[in-house]
This record gives sequence, C-alpha cells and structure tokens, in this order.
Amino acid sequence: MEQFHYDNKIVKNFLYATMLWGVVGMLVGLLLAFMFLFPNLTDGISWLSFGRLRPLHTNAVIFAFVGNAIFAGVYYSTQRLLKARMFSDVLSKINFWGWQLIIVAAAITLPLGYTSSKEYAELEWPIDIAIAIVWVVFGWNLIGTILKRRQRHLYVAIWFYLATFVTVAVLHIFNSLELPVSGLKSYSVYAGVQDALVQWWYGHNAVAFFLTTPFLGLMYYFVPKAANRPVYSYRLSIVHFWSLIFIYIWAGPHHLLYTALPEWAQNLGVAFSVMLLMPSWGGMINGLLTLRGAWDKVRTDPVLKFMVVAITGYGMATFEGPTLSLKNVNAIAHFTDWIIAHVHVGALAWNGFLTFGMIYYLVPKLFKTKLYSLGLANLHFWIGTLGIIMYALPMYVAGFTQASMWKQFNPDGTLTYGNFLETVTEIIPMYWMRAIGGSLFIIGMLVMIYNVIVTIKQGSAVENELAEAPALERVSKRRTANEGWHTWLERRPIQLTILATVAILIGGVIQIVPTIMVKSNVPTITSVKPYTPLELEGRDIYIREGCVGCHSQMIRPFRSEVERYGEYSKAGEFVYDHPFLWGSKRTGPDLHRVGGKYSDNWHFNHMYDPQSTSSGSIMPRYQWLITNKLDKSQTEAKMEAMVALGVPYSEDDIAQAQEQMTAQGAQIEENLYTDPDFAKAYEADKKYAAENGEPFVEMKDREITALIAYLQRLGTDIHVETTAQN
Repeated sequence: MEQFHYDNKIVKNFLYATMLWGVVGMLVGLLLAFMFLFPNLTDGISWLSFGRLRPLHTNAVIFAFVGNAIFAGVYYSTQRLLKARMFSDVLSKINFWGWQLIIVAAAITLPLGYTSSKEYAELEWPIDIAIAIVWVVFGWNLIGTILKRRQRHLYVAIWFYLATFVTVAVLHIFNSLELPVSGLKSYSVYAGVQDALVQWWYGHNAVAFFLTTPFLGLMYYFVPKAANRPVYSYRLSIVHFWSLIFIYIWAGPHHLLYTALPEWAQNLGVAFSVMLLMPSWGGMINGLLTLRGAWDKVRTDPVLKFMVVAITGYGMATFEGPTLSLKNVNAIAHFTDWIIAHVHVGALAWNGFLTFGMIYYLVPKLFKTKLYSLGLANLHFWIGTLGIIMYALPMYVAGFTQASMWKQFNPDGTLTYGNFLETVTEIIPMYWMRAIGGSLFIIGMLVMIYNVIVTIKQGSAVENELAEAPALERVSKRRTANEGWHTWLERRPIQLTILATVAILIGGVIQIVPTIMVKSNVPTITSVKPYTPLELEGRDIYIREGCVGCHSQMIRPFRSEVERYGEYSKAGEFVYDHPFLWGSKRTGPDLHRVGGKYSDNWHFNHMYDPQSTSSGSIMPRYQWLITNKLDKSQTEAKMEAMVALGVPYSEDDIAQAQEQMTAQGAQIEENLYTDPDFAKAYEADKKYAAENGEPFVEMKDREITALIAYLQRLGTDIHVETTAQN
C-alpha cells in the first residue's frame, strides 16, 4: 500500500469562488430582470446599461459560477476515482488563479463595451488567449493525474471529464479565430452565414460540453456517493457517453432554422437534435434509477433532494431542446421568451441545483463536521424550487403570447398587432413574476451561504487528506481473452481520448467545412457593398452597446415577418459582416430592414429617449451617444483589417476615410436641423460652449451620427420589386 495526500485546498478555493461568483452573476441577472420593468434604472451610466450587462450576466453565471463548480467537483472526484493526488499543485494553482483573473477581466471589459458580440463568447482576443492557456493547464493536470493513477480502470465520470476538456478546447479555439485591430478590438475571421454557423456550433456545444457533459460526470460521481448506491447501469452509461458526445456536436444549426443558412445544414441539425433525446434521457434514467431503494433517504436528505430536481430539470430541458428543434415548433418559439424559459430551466435546475447539492455534500466532508442546519438546507431547497417555477412558467406564457400576437392577421390581411410595442406591454406582468422568481432563487442561495459559513466555522479544515492505495501493477496492453472492448478501453486513457476526439470532430467537420470552403453555399449579391467608414464605426457602436441582445437582424420567410419588417433576409446580404449580428431574441423589433423607414431625427430622438418616439417602450435611454465624440483614430486600421478578411475596400477608400466620414456625418447633421427643437437646442449648446470657452464637438463628429448612419444603411442594399395583384 502506498500513502499519499489528497489536495483539498484547491477544491475549497474553487467552492468559495463558486459561491462568490454565483451571487454576483445572479444579482446582475436580477438587475437585468428589473430593467425590463424600470428601463432607466441605471439611467445615464453607460457601463450599467442593459446591453453591456447582459453578456456580463451570462458569462458570470456560465464561466464563473458553473465553471468554478466544475473545477471544484472535478478536482475532488478525480483524485478519489484515480487514487492519486492531482498531477501538479502548481498547475492546480495556475488553473485557479488564472480562471479568477479571466473572470475579473470579463467583469471589467464587458461593462466598458469591449465585446465581440458572439453569444457566450463575447470576450475579446487577449482574454480568449488566456482562456485557452488556462484550459490547457487544466487538461494537462487532469491527464497527468490519469497517467499516474493507482486505479486501473477509468470510471464513467472521468470519460465525461476528458470529453469536456477536448471538446471545449476545440470549440473555443475555432470560434474565437479573430483578427486583432487593437489591444481590445478584433473582428471575426468568419463573415455572415459562416460566422453564424460556427458561432452556433460553438454556442450550442458550449451548453453541451460546458454545462452538460462535466455535470453528467459530476452526477455519475456524487449521486451514487450521496445515495450510497451503485450506478444503475454500467452498460447504459457506455451507450449514454458515446452516443451523447457523437450526436450533440451536430445539433448547432437548430438555432438557425428558417434563416439564411443553407437548407441542408438546417435539416442536418434538426435530425441530430431529435436523435439527441435518446442518449440524454438515457443519462437521466441512469441517474434517477441509481436512487432505487434510496427514496426514503431522498425525503430527508437535502443533498439528494437538490440532485433529484437537478436530474429532473436536465430531463425536462433535454426533452424540450429536441422539441424546439422541430421546424414547426421553432417557427413559433424562436426569438420569444419561450427560449429564455428553456435556458433557465437548464441553468437554474440542472446546473444550479446540482451545484448546490454538491456544495452541501462537500463542505461537511472537507471540514470534518456535520452540516450546521438541515432545516436551512431544506428551506433553501423549497425557496429555490419555488423560484425556478415562478421564473420559468411566466416566461413560457410570455413566449406563447408573443408568438401568437406576432402572427395574428385581421380578415383584411393586415397584422392584428401591427405595433410591436403591443406585444411588449402585454407581457409586463410576466416580467414582474420573473423578477420575483429570480429574487427567491437568490434568497435561497444566500441562505445556503450562511449555512456553509457557520458549518465551516464549527469544523476544522483538512487541506491534505491522508489516503492509501496499492500501486498500479503493469499489465498487458492487449485485450485479454475475457475482457470486453470497452473494459480494455477504460484502462487505455490515451486511446479513449483519441476516440472521443474523433467522435466530436466528425459532425463539426461535415457541417462547417462545406459552408466555409464551398462558395456556392453562400451566393453573393452584386448590389451588396461594404459599409462606408462612418457606417463601419456605427456598427462597432451597435456592437459595443449590446444592441444585438434585444434586436435581431434576420427576417425569416414567414408572411407575418415579411408583412411586419419587409423582404426576408438573404445569405448574400451578410458577406461583409464580421461578426454576424442575427441575434437570438426579439425584445424589440427586427432591424434588418430598418434603413430608410424612419428619419434621422427619429433615430436621434429614439436613442435620446425611446419613450418620446415609442410610448410604452422598455428600451433604456442611450444619452451618452448624443454627447460622446466619435473616436476616428482606428478607422483606417479597421478597414485594413477588413481588407485582410476579404472585404473589398480599395486603397483610395482607406486613404479618404476621414473625408468620407466628415461628409456623411455633415449630411446627417444637416438632416437633423430639419427638426426645429433639435436646431434650437443644438445652437444653444454651441453658444454656451463658445461663451464659456469650452470645447464643442460638432454633431457630425459624435457617436450618435455614426450609429444613425449604420441604422439607415441596414437592409437597403437590395430592392425587391412588387407587382400589383388583381
């Protein structure tokens, strides 16, 4: 027997970070929920605006709260499953502190408007590089521990950890390929349709391989441990693992149904999404049936209560996902709050509750004591469960309401609810209920933190826990006569990792390579031209302010959408869009054909005070855009980067960029003067500045002018001729 010590300190550090960032991320989410009710709650503070805080919330919950929980669970379970201390304490520390620094960097840069705009991948290129480095450190530590293990066969949880490491690395690197313009500004190397496909190949599989597969590994370890029961079915776990990682990677295109993505890619995503139901529910059944014979303990043990609801939430979310991928269902649900409900059932129930159950299981063990209060843990369970219900159910109702109202027609063929705001005001009560549900969920988490703090105080930490196990004896690398192929594979970690990598690469290669390499998959349109320098700057402001979080730029070929927004979107219209801005939610109307629909004055007033142009609007004010001077110092560098990415700017276009911006800005300023109120206020400001010796920025040189230029360009490159019908 060999004696060694488990590293409990790294587990504790990740648990502390999980609770800290969980509270931060959820409080930001709660603030956003209340901003639907009070749009100007953070009025005038640009870095607290909705568009900038939304990606902070999603990144904090996914990568800070859930990410730290993954590391805590993996570091604890891996050591015990492999009967070995982690490969390197130094790598463990780099993993921990590197991840926390990345989170802090995200918390600083996202509110300041430094964003790539890509869902769940908003962080800019230096932070992307840091993520890749820290993730490799984690994988190095994990694989190094596997290679020095004292347990011959790898348990199912380790399979999921290995698949998570490999797949997240592949997803992150390929989706984050971008061309830097400056220290915190870059453009995606992909454009339009290709960018959308790569992004949702990443986005869907970030959910699959960051929010699902590592948590399935944690489920396979902690549920049997907490219930003191063996996993229900070893064979089912094999089928679950291999079918899940192979099928999941194909399903990304179901986020882009009825868009400009080629039809074959959409249909492929639908087919594999439907198939995904079987392995997902196989895993859920394996988890729940592990508790057979332990239901009396479930009724009294809060750890198991949290885990049962978590697995049930996983089952609900993975039933709903394939359902939403069906085209007829997706036509109703996409862009609505139904998707918000779906996402949060997975996040709050599956990820949140499994994390809470893991915390309640680990803290007493790490501090050699009992949980301070089972009553408080049970209170947390019921408050949290009620919070999930009060969050999700109103959002389902809101989604159904939106879809129904958007698609209704009068007998004469006109839209029943032609004003988009009518659908917004109708669901305000649902937003109130969501805010209450989110508040309950956070209150439950605060109860847990109090319970954990008191438990820690009454216990004693064992940072290096003594353990012993026999050394691993060398055996033949070949399969023995009575050894199954998977049993052999479980003692060959390199081969297992290679096969898992092949399994996840097949789907990605088949979907993405043809779309990127075969030009005919994305036909061009001769009338589509690159953005002018001022429009390019305006587009970057649109990205900075997070407008894509509330407004889509993708009109689907439905009668209701064409009637409301204009001609449906074509793939060739997006060939110069780095990154794409199709969006995934319509809190406000689609903007792809907004160019020319409203005057420059309307856009100016709308950004200054949306209520002045759209009574009842829940859009916040963006008044800093009116006063901020437009930074034109990087315009030429941005255009040169675009040229490197294939956008056909000429040398003259780049050389004359400043002149072109001044001319286009002056025209917009002249248009704004047609509003007497604007002219009066603007001249008064100019006079005041002159009398007081203060610098004055001409309207043509302000950010609002660039944004107006961009908005007025949207959807104007193609003109669809209509013929009168008899």
